[in-house]
Amino acid sequence: MITRLARQLFIVCTALAVAGNAFADQVQVAVAANFTAPMKAIAAAFEEDTGHSVQASYGATGQFYAQISNGAPYEVFLSADDSTPAKLETQGQAVNGSRFTYAIGKLVLWSPKPGVVDDSGAVLEHGDFKHLAIANPKAAPYGLAATQTLEKLGLSNRLKGRIVEGQNITQALQFVSTGNAELGFVALSQVYKDGQITSGSAWVVPETMYQPISQDALILKKGADNPAAKALVDYLKGPKAAEIIKAYGYQL
Repeated sequence: MITRLARQLFIVCTALAVAGNAFADQVQVAVAANFTAPMKAIAAAFEEDTGHSVQASYGATGQFYAQISNGAPYEVFLSADDSTPAKLETQGQAVNGSRFTYAIGKLVLWSPKPGVVDDSGAVLEHGDFKHLAIANPKAAPYGLAATQTLEKLGLSNRLKGRIVEGQNITQALQFVSTGNAELGFVALSQVYKDGQITSGSAWVVPETMYQPISQDALILKKGADNPAAKALVDYLKGPKAAEIIKAYGYQL
């Protein structure tokens, strides 16, 4: 009797699992490189909670804009700024009313070595370094924020010959992490977790030094009829995602 009951329960559970998978969908997501770590954590929680799966690509916002404009199959776009999603919306490439700000980013000057960067960024003016890494300011909002900070400090011309540009903020971080640049401007989320810098030394650049980095997301036209696309956007607005986003130093 017990064996028969166990078998019946197994059949029912298997049927429910199959039914659940039948209603699960996959969503193709383009994600700004600075949001890589939190997005991976959010995607894992989202998949566990909803059954939907996330296929994410990470890169520079400007490059994603070009790809989307040329028909790339992305269904949701998490940008590193608010102007690019607004442009896509105006051009009719997004679902009307789906755009929202999912995070406000922060810029940080970082070195993997302790004691190199102080809490005022004085190393930029007085430090003995050969290379300063930034992201491409034409493609990555954090790169633009870096150039705005240097202009505000009056150091643009003086440091021009020392700047090395990464294709995106991930590559800028790699330049510093591998020692190809002694320090660099990166996203705070790349070197921050749970209230502290994870390694090295850093100066969190005051927000008055650059234009606010409001990061917007939206559902693209290709995701209009995909339940997983709407589910992901709703999840990004929820408490679990908010907790993860704040843990990486973003504001909401």
